[in-house]
Amino acid sequence: MLDNALVMIAIILVINIVYVSFFTIRMILTLKGQRYLAAFISMFEIVVYILGLGLVLENLDQIQNVIAYAVGYALGVIVGMKIEEKLALGYITVNVISSSPDIEFTRKLRDKGYGVTSWFAYGMEGDRLAMQILTPRKYELKLYETIRTLDPKAFIIAYEPKQIHGGFWVKQVKKGRLSNGEKQKNAL
Repeated sequence: MLDNALVMIAIILVINIVYVSFFTIRMILTLKGQRYLAAFISMFEIVVYILGLGLVLENLDQIQNVIAYAVGYALGVIVGMKIEEKLALGYITVNVISSSPDIEFTRKLRDKGYGVTSWFAYGMEGDRLAMQILTPRKYELKLYETIRTLDPKAFIIAYEPKQIHGGFWVKQVKKGRLSNGEKQKNAL
């Protein structure tokens, strides 16, 4: 079976897609502090890596194998990123500056279950409402949609916090308030 050039190319391609996908997931888990799960995944990652690299090195005179390895690596990066997007591990902090210093903006976000800290600010063109919102990454796109509905001109900056400790919001997430708020909203 490995004597057929097309079969060999397909095997190398698939092996490298799987390897790089594992690599991407392991790296993300490592960055998120889930070291034991990352270590567990790394066992499978290295086995797949050795198999794929071994096939290429045994047949190094076949340029199509090297090309399949490179293409598989590139596709693995894309597949790994798609998997990471679906997993949406961790949290995101979104800073919002609204041109309308309307306190209802904050209340509407809190009613949907988001943790919001707000304060009044002054910008180049007058009063503003500044908010900091913490949410699980799986709700990130819904949050952006909600913000844009409430204020289409809102200025939004998002980043991933490295550590979260204490506060009202952490307790609410553990109780499932955010996900229940989403379920209740969808039921209406």
